Amino acid sequence: MKPPKSNADSAIIRLSPAKINLFLHITGRRDDGYHNLQTVFRLLNWGDYLHFLPIAIVTLNDVLTPNSTHGQSANKLCRNLLTLSGTDNITDSIEDNLIFKAAKLLLDYVIDVKKLPEQLQQVSITLDKRLPMGAGLGGGSSNAATTLLTLNEIWQFNLNQEELIKVATTIGADVPIFVFGGDAIAMGIGEQLTPIELPDQHYLLLTPDAHVSTAELFAHPKLRRDIEPLVIETIQSQSKDYTQNLMAPYHNVFTPVVISLAPAVDKALKYLQKLETKALGTARMTGSGSAVFLPLDNSLIGNKVLLERWTADAPCPAYIVNSYS
Repeated sequence: MKPPKSNADSAIIRLSPAKINLFLHITGRRDDGYHNLQTVFRLLNWGDYLHFLPIAIVTLNDVLTPNSTHGQSANKLCRNLLTLSGTDNITDSIEDNLIFKAAKLLLDYVIDVKKLPEQLQQVSITLDKRLPMGAGLGGGSSNAATTLLTLNEIWQFNLNQEELIKVATTIGADVPIFVFGGDAIAMGIGEQLTPIELPDQHYLLLTPDAHVSTAELFAHPKLRRDIEPLVIETIQSQSKDYTQNLMAPYHNVFTPVVISLAPAVDKALKYLQKLETKALGTARMTGSGSAVFLPLDNSLIGNKVLLERWTADAPCPAYIVNSYS
């Protein structure tokens, strides 16, 4: 997947990668209402692109007012430091966009634990959206994480990965993995990350036009929330049971619920299941969204005619994607 060309030579272009869940278990409900999970996140060399164009220098004393709270200061700074484009169809208000929220929480964190510099660079951010929303591919979370990483660099805050993950956790459960930047076992609400080495892999990925709200899924009576937790060493040692093929006890607890509510997802998954014997892999759903994928045996990667036919015959948009490198 080649990055787009920028209209400005000084723009920083960053891939905002998609993720897939090789399996997804819910191990219980927390006192705060969130659910604990276990999963293996895999990042892909495919996703959205974000363009960061530095513009003018802003003197902060000209923007901030005395006695403002941290949140008020961060929000006002964001309004003066950032312009967003390519996000009109995602949120009605700029303040509801995860890119804006990421920048605001980054500033809020620096105000709280460090000292802001006297001046900061104004940045124009353009989103080149390619990932469908609600697909379980982590598009919005990835956009937020890419914003954290890039603005930390542009604004020279020099926060380390641990600090950025701390900020990411306040944005959303899937944001930390994109700050982490590699394949990982995730626990808790997704913020407890342990790196894992997995073989390079290609996938046939389908994105049916369907969306089931997360709230509806978590409230569904058939959703299993009591999967016995596995120790990290077990997940590490059994990677062959969920990479190419999906063997018990590994599965995605959301799959039976989503396919019962979204016929388009059921149709896409059944299409991939018909190809399993040729692909030598197990089709499955990613996350709690609508996207489904089929791991491809390495022997198939050079067979462009076959792969083109599989994507052309799919009942919805289909892509050949590969793991992040």
